[in-house]
Amino acid sequence: MKKVERINTIMRYINNRSHFTISEIMREFHISRSTAIRDIREIEAMGMPLVAEVGRDGGYFVMNNSILPTVRFTDNEIKALFIAFMATRNQQLPYLKSRQSLAEKLLGLLSENQQETLVLLNQLLLFEGTNPNNPDLLDLSDLPHPMLEQLIQNILLDSYLWITVQEDKRIKSYPIYLLHLYREKSIWLIEGFHLKEEIKQIFSVDNLIDVKPYKTRKRLSRKKIVEKLKNQEEVFNLVLELGPKAITQFKKYHPMEVSISYTNPYQTTAILKTFIHVNNHDEMEEIMNWLLFLGEDIKVREVPDEVLKGIQDRLSLFYP
Repeated sequence: MKKVERINTIMRYINNRSHFTISEIMREFHISRSTAIRDIREIEAMGMPLVAEVGRDGGYFVMNNSILPTVRFTDNEIKALFIAFMATRNQQLPYLKSRQSLAEKLLGLLSENQQETLVLLNQLLLFEGTNPNNPDLLDLSDLPHPMLEQLIQNILLDSYLWITVQEDKRIKSYPIYLLHLYREKSIWLIEGFHLKEEIKQIFSVDNLIDVKPYKTRKRLSRKKIVEKLKNQEEVFNLVLELGPKAITQFKKYHPMEVSISYTNPYQTTAILKTFIHVNNHDEMEEIMNWLLFLGEDIKVREVPDEVLKGIQDRLSLFYP
């Protein structure tokens, strides 16, 4: 670990503790006593108010109401932050204005050489959704749905919500317990437990009109909600063995509710188990497209006849 990186890490380490000793710093960061003492003195010189305690069990503590000095970023940390900003552009993520002001503040902390490095990276690196004719770091114009931030603010306070959505030109309201808020195929989705019908439902944030806390005295606890969902789980009717190529495809995209379990420590083989509603036309179409997307590096243990026939019909169009 380089000196600048080590000192930054030590600063965060001691700032989160009421008391520490030189011996603890030596063990935690695998450094000698003389190095630990030099690092502590340098941290004190940077402005962190440390108070030394004398005696056999003596050590240091950070003075009350102290403020952690400005954190110095290593070159690799700056590159990591910059690339993270680039990779999340045009993803319709919430808090866009805050992301832009954060980018401006980060740029203001950098030296001229570090800024030149980022300019070069900005010219060379392109991510999905980036306009190659205008790859500007601060050009964060990917506005999310206006209700997304309001939804997040509500769920941080309470997961019991009263949501209003527009479905087929009709406006409907639902009392839900929010299980997950996730993004799939560039669409933000709400996975919620319907508190009256006691089933799991999926809602698109694009259809969201209003969201409020669901104020009711009689609430079904999260524990009971999880128990009811567990009891409603269907048996698996699709079981696949995935090889390394199929695992790579799975990581590129998979439906939110589908997961895999690795079957060796090198994560080169895995098993996939899920349930397919064969009577749901839209789900069937999506699953068949996705199974073809996984490629040939799979072994089928179990699959519904309807899915198998649908895939065979599709392949017959290319291989009559």
